[in-house]
Amino acid sequence: MRGRWRRLGTSPWWRGAAAAGAGALPALAFPAPALWWFAYAALVPWMLLARSAPTPRRAALDGWLGGLGFMLAVHHWLLPSLHVFTVVLAALLGALWAPWGWLLHRLLHGRPSPRQAVAALVAVPSAWLMVELVRSWQGLGGPWGMLGASQWQVGPALRLASVGGVWLLSLLVVVVNTAVTLLVIARGARTPAVAGLVATVAVTTAASAWAPRPQTDGTARVAVVQPGVIVGAERRFDREEALTRRLAGRDVDLVVWGESSVGFDLAARPDLARRLAALSRHVGADILVNVDARRPASDGDGDAGRGIYKSSVLIGPDGPTGPRYDKMRLVPFGEYVPARSLLGWATSVGKAAGEDRRRGTHQVVMDAGALRFGPLVCFESAFPDMTRNLTRDGARLLLAQSSTSTFQHSWAPEQHASLAALRAAESGRPMVHATLTGVSAVYGPDGARVGAWLGTSSSTVRVYAAPTAHGTTLYVRFGDWPVHGAGAVLLVLGTAEALRRFRHRDVVSSQVPAGGGWSRSSPRP
Repeated sequence: MRGRWRRLGTSPWWRGAAAAGAGALPALAFPAPALWWFAYAALVPWMLLARSAPTPRRAALDGWLGGLGFMLAVHHWLLPSLHVFTVVLAALLGALWAPWGWLLHRLLHGRPSPRQAVAALVAVPSAWLMVELVRSWQGLGGPWGMLGASQWQVGPALRLASVGGVWLLSLLVVVVNTAVTLLVIARGARTPAVAGLVATVAVTTAASAWAPRPQTDGTARVAVVQPGVIVGAERRFDREEALTRRLAGRDVDLVVWGESSVGFDLAARPDLARRLAALSRHVGADILVNVDARRPASDGDGDAGRGIYKSSVLIGPDGPTGPRYDKMRLVPFGEYVPARSLLGWATSVGKAAGEDRRRGTHQVVMDAGALRFGPLVCFESAFPDMTRNLTRDGARLLLAQSSTSTFQHSWAPEQHASLAALRAAESGRPMVHATLTGVSAVYGPDGARVGAWLGTSSSTVRVYAAPTAHGTTLYVRFGDWPVHGAGAVLLVLGTAEALRRFRHRDVVSSQVPAGGGWSRSSPRP
């Protein structure tokens, strides 16, 4: 029996399956399971597998296959829409973890020394952060499933997010996983491993006690209108209108409808614009809607402005007011197909966009009376730089209009709603996540939940009293400094390794006689 298990362990097929399964484990730390504590050990099986690989090349393959498993697990809800193309995308993005697997083998193979253990505690988390940085590019799918995002409901973690964003959380989670791996594999490396754990706890505690806290200065009463799953743009509009009418006399500052809440261009449907203006007068508040429709080209633009946009439009008592915000970062394959001439076949095997949406060019801060807020649309709430920019531009409230109706019975709605907690904590501003079909949620400037979530079975309107705050968090002030620090660490370690190899080559060369070859009296290498 023992020999059979040994043969399975050396089989490349079984090893590949184990790597993919180990890579998938961290997905359990995200909603809906939301086992946030599991994130601190979820990488250990994957790390143990890669460092035990017989060769560096095999370790890189274990990194790749583990990355495939991780990306497939955190995006599994895309399978009904993209089908086999989901696996193709996971395989492409999984390749980003191949160098990470190689690095694990380089530093932790065999019995690592205390020096190697210290290097691993610094280099392995830094390399993970570089992977997250690259895959966070919008064209590669964006920063969905960043490891630090699993800590969205942990108070001390949210305090750390205000210091270094979700990047700092990812870094510290991988530090802990690396330390646990060292405790398992190397008795001689336990001192650095314990020191790494102690340092992580100390940093977390110090940041929680020292980082500036948001100074609350008022309350914004925001109403979220969630109509639920309704087929047909006209019927959905009617339901949203009926729900909004319930807000009359409730003294709200802003009413928010979800993404694609209006399926017609308001310039082409002035009747809808008049109904929205009358509704604003009826409830005594501005209404933020999201128009998902084909827009004709503006005068003088020719065909440049023509196409389908997703636009946040503020409606006041007299109709549309202030600047419009056009969604800037589109969902790959859902709203456009990257390199359509090459990957357009994805539309034939799934529900990829048949026509590319048009992009906006800049972010916008809007004013609803005395309330200044910054809107985002759906997928954009995953990007920490966008909420940081809005905060720097003066937004007192952050707001995301979303719709996850396509993925109603999956983990996606809960995962999406959880991201707003991190964006609120990073910026020190309250954030509203308003959806058509759930999950809708509101968070205070410290990332703590305000009121109850509106689940995917709800068709209702609810008023949230979100505390507003002033001041600037360290993340808003200094940005993605953990990423820059991780890059610097890898540059220093890479330079040191290159110098070490260069000196070693010089030493070996100096032992070779001038005539070449080894003499009988010369020691063999």
